[in-house]
Amino acid sequence: MAYLQDENTEGEIPNLNLGELDLTTDEFILDEVDIHIQANLEDDLVKEALKTRMEGMLSGFQSDLSSISSEIQTLQQQSVSMNVRLKNRQAVRSHLSQLVDELVVPGAMISTIMDSPVTEQDFLEQLHELNNKINFAKELSFRETLACSDIQDIVDRLKLKAVSKIREFILQKIYSFRKPMTNYQIPQNTLLKYRFFYQFLLANERTVAKEIRDEYVDTMSKIYYSYFKSYSGRLLKVQYEEVADKDDLMGVEDTSRNTIFTLGQRGTILSPAELEGPILVPHTAQRGDSRYPYEMLFRSQHYALLDNGCREYLFLSDFFMVAGNSALDLFNSIMGKTLSMFLKSMSTYVSDCYDSIAVFLCIHIILRFRAITAKRTIPALDKYWEAVLELLWPRFEMILEMNIHSIRNTDPQKLGVLDTRPHYITRRYAEFSSAIVSINQTFPNERTNNLLGQLLIEVENFVLRMAAEFPSRRDQLIFLINNYDMMLSVLMERAADDSKEVEGFQQLLLARTQEFIEEILCPPFGGMIAFVKEAEALMEKGQLDRLKNEEARITQLVRGFSSTWKQSVESMSQDVMRSFTNFKNGTSIIQGALTQLIQYYHGFHKILNQPTFRSLAVRSELINLHHLMVEVKKHKPNF
Repeated sequence: MAYLQDENTEGEIPNLNLGELDLTTDEFILDEVDIHIQANLEDDLVKEALKTRMEGMLSGFQSDLSSISSEIQTLQQQSVSMNVRLKNRQAVRSHLSQLVDELVVPGAMISTIMDSPVTEQDFLEQLHELNNKINFAKELSFRETLACSDIQDIVDRLKLKAVSKIREFILQKIYSFRKPMTNYQIPQNTLLKYRFFYQFLLANERTVAKEIRDEYVDTMSKIYYSYFKSYSGRLLKVQYEEVADKDDLMGVEDTSRNTIFTLGQRGTILSPAELEGPILVPHTAQRGDSRYPYEMLFRSQHYALLDNGCREYLFLSDFFMVAGNSALDLFNSIMGKTLSMFLKSMSTYVSDCYDSIAVFLCIHIILRFRAITAKRTIPALDKYWEAVLELLWPRFEMILEMNIHSIRNTDPQKLGVLDTRPHYITRRYAEFSSAIVSINQTFPNERTNNLLGQLLIEVENFVLRMAAEFPSRRDQLIFLINNYDMMLSVLMERAADDSKEVEGFQQLLLARTQEFIEEILCPPFGGMIAFVKEAEALMEKGQLDRLKNEEARITQLVRGFSSTWKQSVESMSQDVMRSFTNFKNGTSIIQGALTQLIQYYHGFHKILNQPTFRSLAVRSELINLHHLMVEVKKHKPNF
């Protein structure tokens, strides 16, 4: 079977079965040609139609895609719009929900505020919620929200009930302070647990808040005044009955109260343990028949004030929510009467006080208490501390000036029999000065230093005036050395070694000691000493030959020293030990005198070794210097 296919066509044409046809006729041939042409024509038409159809379909698809894209954009816009509306609705719902919640007054709140005791935790919690609703209602009323009127009545009635119950509770606590023997700190601590009550009153009923505040101020003012007035009065009953008067001054010839110039154990009151120790209990002291100096009563009284004042200031700041000048004003309205009573009582005492050490100790007690309140950052008592110091400082200065004048005006000729031992006036000064200097070292004060400087000058002048009453220079020096040594010893027990007073008396003692050593060496060894000084002066000028004719004098000096020096040293040692009250000082003077003697004798040797005197036969009688030092050491007192 054969098949015909047009090579120029791209597609297939129907197959022709040649066996069934008569292929010899012309008609057949024309028909076949006709059919073939027709088929080719139809094929082109189909292609064209298909092409047209495809173009149409593609155009439709393109149109459809454009439409879909437009619909997607529309959907996106609708989605964004719906999302915004959703958020707006949620925000509105949140605000409306909060508004509805705030507008609703729960039954639990009503029952708790109306029926529960104010001390229950539920009441405090519901009071917080009620306060929030009151504030919310105020906010809505400012915005003229109509829904506010729906709850205003019930909120107002709950507020009035809460205010009434709180007022009654706080006033009862304040009235409980007034009961005798009540520890008011306990109800104060209770009030601090419910400090929100006053905050609620202050925000919602200022008239009641002011009533409570005024009642508290009035009550506590009377309590503090009554307590401190009673306590101060009972303290004065355990004070020493014997106190200094205006005649108990350093320059007074005789006083039975020399202890007023001595610090003793009184200074321990400034130690931290004593300063902040328990306050005195007067009735216990009275039962034990105990008596105390004024500064101990002063310390106890003011430590009680410091302790109560600090606690009260903190309570006021916390409970009444005040700070700065408002807190100070409120504190002063409570404690002002008490502080005025303290100042008046102290002014009365100080005006008749002549115990300068007591006044000075009180000054330093206040200085330390002021430092304590500053450390606690509580300024409530600052003005009071200043007022007390303004009372005490002038009095201390006045008493000190009275003592200065008493010493300046003392007439040595009216002080009785002369005695080279330390004078009682210098002893008083030494005790007093060491007391003031030792106290002042902890809180240095220039005013005190100036007054002590004036006192020191007057005492030095007094000692010189007293020494001038002795006929001999030797006795004058003994008197000066004894007094300087005594004052220096007392001062060094308490004052710092570099204090002005210690350094001054050290220099005076050294100068007078050197002069005394020369004075006691002069009688037994004066000739040799004079020769040595004269020869040394000539040696410096190169004129030693002027003494070459002094052989007789030199011989007498050499032999006189060799024969008498031991007895002279022994006598001198005994005399010194009898003359000085301080054994240690006496031995120091003896050692200084013997050392000076050896130096003079060494100088004597040195002079006789000069060419001018080498031919003198008496040089062989000189005592060996080393031997002399060994012998002298035997005469040095041992202690």
